[in-house]
Amino acid sequence: MQPQDSHKQRAIMPLSAVQPGTLVRILAIQAGRHMQGRLAAMGLIPGVQLQVLRNTPNGPFLLSVMGSRLMLGRGMARKINVT
Repeated sequence: MQPQDSHKQRAIMPLSAVQPGTLVRILAIQAGRHMQGRLAAMGLIPGVQLQVLRNTPNGPFLLSVMGSRLMLGRGMARKINVT
């Protein structure tokens, strides 16, 4: 009998695929230096935990990061890999 694994394997997905209300952690940003710099200036760097507040087909993507709310375009959200 194997011991139960208390650490479930979590899927890696783009931030744009995360449902509202979900807490995730940034793993990597698949973008050029300029966009990585813009995201870093907003506090979006690998290791940071955030919550998706709004993810609808139309309109901006709304996040809560370290007590602040941020809006991102869908293109930017697709370049951020989270778990």
